[in-house]
Amino acid sequence: MNNLNLDNILSNRLDKDFLIQLFQEQKEVHTAAIQVALSNKQPQAWRATWILTHCTSKNDSRIIPYISNFIEKIPKQKDGQQRETIKILDKMKLNDEQEGKLFDICMSIWENLAKAPAVRYLAFKFIHKTCQKYPELSGEMSFISQDQYLETLSPGIQKNVKKIIKTGK
Repeated sequence: MNNLNLDNILSNRLDKDFLIQLFQEQKEVHTAAIQVALSNKQPQAWRATWILTHCTSKNDSRIIPYISNFIEKIPKQKDGQQRETIKILDKMKLNDEQEGKLFDICMSIWENLAKAPAVRYLAFKFIHKTCQKYPELSGEMSFISQDQYLETLSPGIQKNVKKIIKTGK
């Protein structure tokens, strides 16, 4: 399947289960979807990222070669696509450099109070996970847990963030 056909598919609202099955069964469709997800073509890039989120497994070998590309794209993406990209990357084993870059990006997302609460929450979860892995970063958790960062979140997300802060889970 060429990119033009995939662009047409992603331009329309189609059944999620159909798309997931298509992406999982046809390697060339999955590869083309990665290219579209990394492009600036909207809404196809967001939709490709969303579908990839649903058909990407832990340490998916089809995504691994593109991890750095996905990380580099995050700052240029809109909130919804950032959220889906972070979901994909959270399933991957990152090297130290990739993890550091994603940590910095997630800190920027978390600190930006104008960002959508859902993307900020996923950024927070990645920050927390990284701080657990590297205890020397625990001071970052104290800093980002200040009330000013929680006020713009929905009550449900605030509750989840406070639970993570309190229990570490």
